Amino acid sequence: MILEIDDLSKTFEMHVIDNKCVVGLDGVSFDVREGEFFAVVGESGSGKSSLLKSIYRSYQPSSGCIVYRSLDGPVDLATCSEQQVLKLRGNEIGYTSQFLDEIPRVPAVDVVARPLREGGMDPDAARDQATELLRALNLPEDLFDAFPATFSGGERQRVNLARAIAPQPRLLLLDEPTSALDPDTRAAAIDLLETYLDESTTMVGVFHNPEVIRDIADRVAMLENGHLERVVDVSDYRREALL
Repeated sequence: MILEIDDLSKTFEMHVIDNKCVVGLDGVSFDVREGEFFAVVGESGSGKSSLLKSIYRSYQPSSGCIVYRSLDGPVDLATCSEQQVLKLRGNEIGYTSQFLDEIPRVPAVDVVARPLREGGMDPDAARDQATELLRALNLPEDLFDAFPATFSGGERQRVNLARAIAPQPRLLLLDEPTSALDPDTRAAAIDLLETYLDESTTMVGVFHNPEVIRDIADRVAMLENGHLERVVDVSDYRREALL
């Protein structure tokens, strides 16, 4: 197993609403096998994004363990230092969501090339690689040197996805990365996930489109109100989706 989650909980204290506590995750436990595509499904508010953000440590879990088996050995992402988290983000763990947060006035191709350069790739080679990724995601070529702040939601999402997969991380967290894409571009994005990334990349992804999950997932975790209902093989998910 590359990822083992045990009794993970996350609560949010709403200071503007009389310090009310809202439960994001409540005692979630599961494991992820190395090289698999592990999908997470559930209604809005079920805890899907909270789960991914806890793994990435954008959120500090309230309790529980998130053991990631890094190249240097096991690390509990719930309790390890910020320095360890940043190192893993730079070398092994990638994350993408439906929103793009990037430095203003940086061309799209350089946004995508940046993690490749930071990983030691020659700047020209990194730019060439970024260009190919953007082209594969059907981003118009006249936007490659434009600033993503001026892009539509779907165009930004393509840049965000290309940036996340560019360094081929060992663990890739995908939070609705195709929600704003048209069907043809969504299909191109899924194809890129399957062809550009190989068995050395493990993916944990949130997708609302059942067809995407049926096509690419190995197993599916079902969340409801912060609880893990069950984990099923995708073959069982396909059968249930047809009922």
